[in-house]
Order: sequence, then structure tokens, then C-alpha cells
Amino acid sequence: MNSFFTFFTRNQSNIYKVFLFFGATLLILYLLPKGGQFKYNFQKGKPWQYENLYAPFSFTIKKDDETLAKEREEIRDNAIPYFEYNTELPENAQQQFRKLLNATFVDSIYNISKDQVQRKGEELLTFFYRQGVLDEVHSYEPDRLVYLKKGNEIEEHTFSQFFLKETLKTSINNRTGELSENVQALLRTLVDRAAVPNVTLNNKLTEEEIATDIAAINPNRGIVEKGGRIIAKGEVVEGNKFQILNSLKAEYQSQVWSRSNYSWLIIGYALLIALVFLMLFLFLKKYRRSIYDNNTKVTFIFFNIVLMVFLTTMVVKLDAKYVYVVPLCILPLILKAFFDPRLGLFVHVLTLLLLGFMVPNSFEYLFLQIIAGIVTILTISELYKRANLFISVGQITLIYIVGYFAFFIIQEGNINLLDWENFGYFILCGLATLFAHPLIYLYEKLFGLVSDVSLLELSDTNSKLLKELSNKAPGTFHHSLNVANLAEAAANEIGANAMLVRVGALYHDIGKMLHPTFFTENQVNSINTLEEMQPKESAAIIIDHVIKGIEIARKNNLPDRVIDFIRTHHGTSLVYYFYKKELDEQEAVNEDDFRYPGPIPFSKETAILMMADSVEAASKSLKEPSSLKIDQFVENIIDKQMETGQFLNANITFKEIQVIKKILKKKLNNIYHLRVAYPE
Repeated sequence: MNSFFTFFTRNQSNIYKVFLFFGATLLILYLLPKGGQFKYNFQKGKPWQYENLYAPFSFTIKKDDETLAKEREEIRDNAIPYFEYNTELPENAQQQFRKLLNATFVDSIYNISKDQVQRKGEELLTFFYRQGVLDEVHSYEPDRLVYLKKGNEIEEHTFSQFFLKETLKTSINNRTGELSENVQALLRTLVDRAAVPNVTLNNKLTEEEIATDIAAINPNRGIVEKGGRIIAKGEVVEGNKFQILNSLKAEYQSQVWSRSNYSWLIIGYALLIALVFLMLFLFLKKYRRSIYDNNTKVTFIFFNIVLMVFLTTMVVKLDAKYVYVVPLCILPLILKAFFDPRLGLFVHVLTLLLLGFMVPNSFEYLFLQIIAGIVTILTISELYKRANLFISVGQITLIYIVGYFAFFIIQEGNINLLDWENFGYFILCGLATLFAHPLIYLYEKLFGLVSDVSLLELSDTNSKLLKELSNKAPGTFHHSLNVANLAEAAANEIGANAMLVRVGALYHDIGKMLHPTFFTENQVNSINTLEEMQPKESAAIIIDHVIKGIEIARKNNLPDRVIDFIRTHHGTSLVYYFYKKELDEQEAVNEDDFRYPGPIPFSKETAILMMADSVEAASKSLKEPSSLKIDQFVENIIDKQMETGQFLNANITFKEIQVIKKILKKKLNNIYHLRVAYPE
């Protein structure tokens, strides 16, 4: 039991990576469509590159989407509409007419009896309601056949047989020409007011009939018998050949595979997904060891891959034509912001390999997305500058549009059928890519990572913490600014993260704020309080500024990457001045009492800061500095650090150290350059 616990403790990081590997594999496997992959790749308008293809089994030829859409449209255009006839309204209209007549008829005005007017009005209403009165305006032709539903019976009519409410008065005039004008006017008014439309379009019944007819459409337009030749080598894939190949592909992806080989299909997909993630692990282990050893960063990379696969899967299930709206270029953009361009592009390509299983026209999709990913990596730099992101997004969108246009010309041979709507999808994709900024901020909070945008904010000398440092320890603040300038110049020269180095340099001595007068750069006179203490006590106070700095940094929520500079800027070096003083006073001295706790620098950036900090601080002791003195003193300090093994864990070469020395010498020579004495 103890041995198992020991094994688990020692291999906790690797065990987590194994669980992450299998968890991500199973999740991607669940998201991928469970259909077989057709073993031939073909494109419309391009020659068939394989040997003659014969039908491996009998299958039906599917109609293309355009043909099916046209048939559905024809059914909708030719569908016979259903109208509902209300049988109660005619009797109500007769009663209403009689009521209105009794209220308005005056014998002395009209040259006809009331009974005659009533009979004529009832006759008109009976005539109108025999076919039905319609109040709605429809676009049907007069001779259009319609169904009229009366109760449980359905009759056939033409649309022109219905009376429109607005034409009743004209019809009354035509049928009462023998009557006097005032009687006609009375009938027009009373019949029009009494007549209520009793025929309405039954949308539900009409749509049900249309849906039934559409469902009955035969999706097939023929059959290919087993052994029949489908296409010959070199033959251009177009027209009927293209549709037959698509039908065979669909048959492979649905019936053939899902019916008998589902288990093998799952195993095949799982192996391919596992290979992709295995390549990612191998890349990280071999070329990005610091990221591989950090489980949080590995989790972050896997999370982004799964997220992009999930989004693309959802969009494809919704409607595959929207697949280009998914902003895949956010992936390399974000990974570049947190890590480096090569890792960003590598992960982008691996993600596209997974997406190739689910998207239509996978070759076209992969080509466009890889090109867009490369453009993202090459064009987006200094993400903290807002204009750079907008410019790069414009370039990415242009690449999508140009690439799609080129593929369309290759496949169709002209631009007559070009779907301009797709260009709108690319523009939407570009706009979605602008979401990178808030997404980077969110990731920083979730995973504790630091991007250049946050580093830019931290480098502001008007920030609360740096303002406090400048007020409490102005000498230390000035020293930090000088170190930041030296370190940034060195980092730029060897290709390290200059912004990170600068921020680390600005905050590396914040621990001195608690007791600023103990440090010479903050002393306004020649009195040094530490000289009055025992060397061991003085050394403890000096060493303590590292611990206090870490505490202040954590209290102010500084990122771990910045705190690393505070921890490592002295490494495990000695507080040599007080160690030498103790050595002069006593014979036996414990070096550990005068040594910083470490750790030693473990990156190029932290190593650069150690060199710049030591050189800048020691340069203040130079008397009558000259170019020769500066060169020798830089060499001595950095060589001493190398001799004591301060850079053993830093990924930095001798050549890069020599370059850093050269930059530090040049900068210090510029700082201490003596001007010509001007006459008074």
C-alpha cells in the first residue's frame, strides 16, 4: 500500500496527463460523427486520380440539394389550398338583414313594398353565400382550383367563385338593375352591412397537405448496379458523375459502416484521435519542456482544442454551410499570446486534422484554415496594440475570401453561380476573431496565465504598487527603471520576451518598500544603519527583501510569472559584503546564513534580470568609470554568476550570455558617458 502511494505521489503529474489524454480522446470521439470515411478524395471539376471505379454494391443515386429544393418549391407553388366554409353565418346574415330593414325602411320614401325589398335582400344573401364570401385578399389566379371544406365534406371550386366582401356592392348593382336608384342604394347598404365573410383559408390543412407531398418526394433518381463502372481514371468529376460519387460516399458513411462495422469504426476513430494527442504530447515534451511540466498549461491547450472541436461540431449539426463562421484562427492567436508562435501553429494544425473528419469538402476546409492560421501567426504581433488585431483580422478575412474564390473557380470554371452569401460568413468569422481580447482576459483569470496585454498594464509606472514603491523607496524605484531598460534591451537582442523581462524588473525589488532606508540607494546621507548591526543580522535583513517582495506581490495579485522574477533575481548567491565582513571578524562562518534562498533562474528572462540587476547595482560603486573599467566589471560579475552555477537551470546558451554582456556594456557606457566640459 505504501509503495503504491509512493508511486502515485512521485508520478502524480504523469498520471494526470494520462487521464487528460484519455479524457480528451473520449470527448472528441463522442463529438465526432459516427460514420465511415469514404476512402477516395474527389473534387468537382477536377480529374479522377484513382483507377477505374466500379460499384462495390448496388446503390441508389441521390438527387442533389438543388434538385430537391426545386421539387419542394414546385409542390408548394402547385399545392391546392383549403378554405373553410362557416355554415352558421348565412342564417345570421339573413336575420341581421331583416333587423336592419325593419329599423330603416320608410314606406313613404320608396316606391316598393317592404316585403318585396326583404325578399330581394334575402335572395341576394342566399346567392352570395351559396359560394361563400371571402374577406382576405390572396394572390391566386381566378381559375385556380381550391378545396372548400363544409363540415366533413370537401368540394372543388375555382377561386373566382368566391365573392370578395369589397365587391359585393358592385354585384348588388348588377342583380338589381330593374329597381329604382334609392331602393338599390338601400339594398347595397343593408346587404353589405349584414353580409359577414364566411370563407377563410385553412392554413393548417393546406400546410399539412404540402408537408405530406414533400415527404413523399423520392430522394433517388436512379440506381447503379453492382459492378457497374462509375468513373474512369482521368475523367473529370462533374455533373452526373459527381452526383453518383456523392451518393456512393453517402452510402458508405451511413448504411455500410453503421450497420455492420460500428465497433471497428469507433476503434479506428479512437486510434486516430489518440495519435493526434500523442503528437502534441511528444512535441511539448521534446521542444516545450517547461510547458509539458506545467499541467495547468497542458490542460489549457487541451481545453482549447476540445472547445474548437465542440463549436465546429455544433455548427455542422445546425447547418454545415455555416462552418466558416467558427473563428478557428482564435486558437493560434491565443496560444501565441500565452506561449509562442510555433506552438500556436502546431496545435492549430493538429486541431484541423481532427476537424477534417466532420466538415464537408475537408480538403478545401483544411487548406483555407491552415493558410489562415499561418497568416494569423505571421501578422499578429504586439497584441496589446489594439490596431494590430484589427489589421490582422482584415488580412485573415481577405485570405479566406481569396482562397474560397480560387476554389470555386477551380470547381465551377466560372463565377456565374458564385454564392456571395459565403463571403458574409467569412466577414462574420473575422468579426468573431475580435473576441480574442476578452477571451484572453477570461483565460488569464481561469488558468492564471499572463499575456502581453496584462504585462502592458503591469508595466504602467502609475499603477498603485509602483506608485507606492516610488513614494516609499525612490532610489529603489529608480534602480528598477534602470534595470528594466537594461534587461529589455538584452531580451530584445537574444529573442526573449522583452515585455515580461521589463515587468519583472520593475517589480523585482518591491520587498524593499517595508524598510527602504536599510538599502543604500534610498539613503539620503552617508549613514548606513546596517553598518551598526552584526553582519549576520544585516545579511538577514537584505535577504528578507526577497521573501517580503513575494508576500507583497501575492497580496497585490501579481501573476506567478512576475513573482518568479522576485524569487530568482538573486538566485542562491551570497550577500558577499557582509559575508566578507563576518569572515574578517570570525574564523568559522556558516555560508548559509549569508546566502539567498533561491531558486536560481529557470528561464532566459529570469537569467537576464539577474545579470542586469547585479550589473546595474554594482555600477553605482564605480569611481571614475571608463569604458575599460565597465567592460571588465561586467565580465567579472557575470562570470562569477556562471561559476557559482546560477544559470544551470536557465535555457540560455554561452553565445546568448556573451550577447547580453555586450549589450550591458554598451548601455552602461552610454549611461556613464562623460560630456565635454563647457566653459562657464
